[in-house]
Amino acid sequence: MAEDERFAALTRFAARALGTTAFAIAPASSDASFRRYFRITAGQDSWIAMDAPPGKEDLAPFVRIARRFGALGLHVPEVLACDTGAGLALLTDLGETPYLSRLDRDTADRLYGDALGALVVLQTGTFSDPDFLPPYDETLLRREMELFPEWYLARYLGRPPTSGERRMLDGVFDRLGTAALGQPQVWVHRDYHSRNLLVNEAHNPGILDFQDAVRGPITYDLVSLLKDCYVSWPRERVVDWVQGYCQLARESGLHRCEDETLFLEWFDRMGIQRHLKVAGIFARLFLRDGKPAYLRDLPLTMRYLKEATALYPDLAELHTFLVALPESP
Repeated sequence: MAEDERFAALTRFAARALGTTAFAIAPASSDASFRRYFRITAGQDSWIAMDAPPGKEDLAPFVRIARRFGALGLHVPEVLACDTGAGLALLTDLGETPYLSRLDRDTADRLYGDALGALVVLQTGTFSDPDFLPPYDETLLRREMELFPEWYLARYLGRPPTSGERRMLDGVFDRLGTAALGQPQVWVHRDYHSRNLLVNEAHNPGILDFQDAVRGPITYDLVSLLKDCYVSWPRERVVDWVQGYCQLARESGLHRCEDETLFLEWFDRMGIQRHLKVAGIFARLFLRDGKPAYLRDLPLTMRYLKEATALYPDLAELHTFLVALPESP
């Protein structure tokens, strides 16, 4: 179905769900996937309509996870109506002010404090049903890291790794996977960052884009938030937030690690895994999906990789390799 036909179908769906055609509809946000979002307004009321084209996106996980996360008390969109077969849904509107637009030196502690509190709530959902979400297993972790040599190195830079470099990457990927699986395994949002968190006065933050949630390493969402590919902070401030979260999560029963240095190492190594993946994804979004805007975020992503690999002797070879890479083709 062509985009204009899907838009017409979405409009008809919304009219049936709302019981009226007296509304305006306009694009609400862009997305790195094939999903599209539209804001529907009628007077002072507003809703979000989601178009998730079948065959490209599966609406069912979003609906299932939204209901479970909402039951935990998290501020996620309520699904007011859905047609999973057609890939259409009507949601409550959590607003249009992303964290990214409000984060600065003065607001960061308050906004991140709210986000870290919500993250603890999300992770403690694991206690009620640990098998609700699929595992972030070795296969998935490895498949994500392989995006780096395939899409960033070979296709974007035009520099596929040599056989020696490939052996080095294989060894690093093995160690990063083992480190990730060695952490406490909890519910993971998987994209918990400043573009998917909305500033809300009454119930902060609003949480979006959780349909790919899994059960995985406790530091994964922490990395997404504090080593965000769209905003960066001095290392000292990040370490303070990580240590504060380590204590909060320990008091909530999410882990038993008393060694804050070890917890920080979990965080750093998880960040390397995530940023290898993200560099590959950004390159793929540009090359395959025609979305060049994400290239603006590659330099920060690569900077995170270089900084983290410089901290640990067993990653020195990867660090040297990354530093020697050109910044663009």
